Amino acid sequence: MLSLHDLLHRQVPRVPVTKLLVSTNLLIFVAMLASGAGLWHSSNGVQLAWGANFGPATQDGEWWRLGTAMFLHFGLVHLTLNLWALWDAGQLVERMYGHARFTALYFASGLAGNLLSLVAHKGLAISGGASGAIFGLYGALLVFLWRERGRLHPHEFRWFFWGATAFAIVSLGLGLAITGIDNAAHIGGFVTGLLGGIVFANPRMNEKPSHVFSSRLSAISILALAVFMLIVRIPPPAYKWSEEVLARKEIGNFLRDDRAITQAWQHILDEARRGGISFDELAGQIDTAVGNPYEESFEQLSELPPDPALPSAATVEMLRDYAERRRDASRALAEGLRTHNPAQIRHALEMAREPLQLPKLSPPTPSALPR
Repeated sequence: MLSLHDLLHRQVPRVPVTKLLVSTNLLIFVAMLASGAGLWHSSNGVQLAWGANFGPATQDGEWWRLGTAMFLHFGLVHLTLNLWALWDAGQLVERMYGHARFTALYFASGLAGNLLSLVAHKGLAISGGASGAIFGLYGALLVFLWRERGRLHPHEFRWFFWGATAFAIVSLGLGLAITGIDNAAHIGGFVTGLLGGIVFANPRMNEKPSHVFSSRLSAISILALAVFMLIVRIPPPAYKWSEEVLARKEIGNFLRDDRAITQAWQHILDEARRGGISFDELAGQIDTAVGNPYEESFEQLSELPPDPALPSAATVEMLRDYAERRRDASRALAEGLRTHNPAQIRHALEMAREPLQLPKLSPPTPSALPR
């Protein structure tokens, strides 16, 4: 009597989708390493750049993150565990359901898991990993084994079914006990895999078509209702990621321009010390090279979305105040030069010497949840 593995291997000798998924996850991890990700841990900034699931970004029109997050991993250990589980379960499930249905099960489970994660964590966690989809494969595996238990050797059924059940229970239990694991994605993927296994299961011998139709309709209805309930329960995002990206871009532009303006200001002052230039000419250079650029920077920073919830909001406000002070100092200096007012010139120079002190600008720091 052929074992289940041998029988499935005879019916479906190759598993191209499983191999493709494993290879894709591995190649993306290597590409992330090349772009600055850490071997053992990746920063939130790298994960976000590569498409991690994060409420303010996902809900700001980047819904594709529900899919891309399935191929991101936070470190070598995370990747190794997931690829081992994918290779182990993927070969069986792809042979049990066929290539197309296996692909549908994998992506449906991953997407549903990411959606539940978005709702459960209120969009405040940066999450990524393949395990939501992998848990879906284990759910579909259990459905197949249970439906085919009468055709399997009892020992083989117990080995596969209870082994897969133990894996799911232990993994979900660890997810509940250990902080930092996106157990919501695991649960969402597993339940989707169970329901998907019913939808895509081949009819058993002598099974009535009406029973098959009823089972599939029930599973589809439950899954559709669950997805609908999740969609309506998606919480509003804390802020819009596009606005945060715009703010960060403007901050970077300002810091670059500030260095150039400061150098120009110093050059003008050095030229004044050497003599050979009138006060009016010096005042005109300060207006052109310092005052006007700071005025433009102040206006550009003022046009940014005034959302205090943005992580960069405090930095933007600080830069606006700084640009305003530097603008006022340069104008006061130019006016003092034109009116030959030494006291005003000294005061303006003291204002100009105030340093720019900014907090370290870093990516958003919500919890990063591997899965």
